[in-house]
Amino acid sequence: MHLPAQSETLRPAPRRNFFRAAGQATAALAAVTLSLSACSTGPASSTAPGAPSQSASSAFPVTIKHVFGQTIIKEQPQRVVTVSWVNDDVAIALGVVPVGVPKNEWGGNDQGSTPWKDAALGKLDAGIGSAKAPARFSEADGINFTEIAKLNPDVILGAYSGLKEEDYKKLSEIAPVVAHPEVAYGTSWQDSTAIIGKALGKETEATKLVADTEATIKDKVSKYPQLAGKSYIYGNLDPAATAKIGLYTANDNRPRFLSAIGMKLAPVVEANSKGSKEFYIPWSAEKANELESDIFVTWVADADAATAVTADPLMAQIPAIKRGALVSDSDNTLTLSISASSPLSLPWSLDTFLPQLAAAADKAAK
Repeated sequence: MHLPAQSETLRPAPRRNFFRAAGQATAALAAVTLSLSACSTGPASSTAPGAPSQSASSAFPVTIKHVFGQTIIKEQPQRVVTVSWVNDDVAIALGVVPVGVPKNEWGGNDQGSTPWKDAALGKLDAGIGSAKAPARFSEADGINFTEIAKLNPDVILGAYSGLKEEDYKKLSEIAPVVAHPEVAYGTSWQDSTAIIGKALGKETEATKLVADTEATIKDKVSKYPQLAGKSYIYGNLDPAATAKIGLYTANDNRPRFLSAIGMKLAPVVEANSKGSKEFYIPWSAEKANELESDIFVTWVADADAATAVTADPLMAQIPAIKRGALVSDSDNTLTLSISASSPLSLPWSLDTFLPQLAAAADKAAK
């Protein structure tokens, strides 16, 4: 899944367990195949008030290229299942309620969902606990092949994911799979929206959704002119970890978002990740003083962890921290909304996240 450190070398929890590539299958392929004939536990179909029209249906079959080749979707999907994060947000934002989605087991609420997803499902009369709500399954141990197969999907959406080829092949025994186009967990929310829009027969709606979301972001960012041109590093700082510092590269949605709103990825990150297809790079704490940027943004577990970062003798040498221009976010849901960014999560996050960035930018300017 997404968010926690996608590698054991990069703590803390936001991206480690859920955002690393899925592990081994939880059930043998034979069991998955047998369960295709099982009764569905989800809604009768994925259609909703905004479901694709007949004209959209006539556009099928469609071919979607991805990292493992291409997938042909012969008919407009009626039973949609998603893996990882973001994909369910996009489908729901396009008016399609999936028959099955993963639980938000990191950064989610008591229902295993998110505030932005709950609001969107509510508008589609498909709130969690209602008759039209999607079935939910755990991905804490990797791709849940058994539960996905029980839902008898027409398509499995993973445009934003870290699917391994073995996962892709096993899922393809269940239904056509839309995998990520190139970099694991590196698909922008715009590209995820376009890809999923095509897969669901809602390309026109997807184009409008991207444009509307970008307009919302632009409007909110315009209230914080001090962000324009500020250099930044988005990383993970954890004094208790063996690898204390990790830096997210331009392949990751967090730096991608900050760059999109007019900020600039610090040259030290650009230079040290040039040509990389990784979403992050490790950094020696002994070289913390070389991490020059106006602002440094990091996730932390809680307020005590934020204090530990600034008190650490090595991390305290990071120039932005010296200036007090550190954004240390301990709100898991807010972190999720930026890391696993979608047309639903970004508008929800901005009224909280942008003021934090602006306060750091003000300190950087002093």
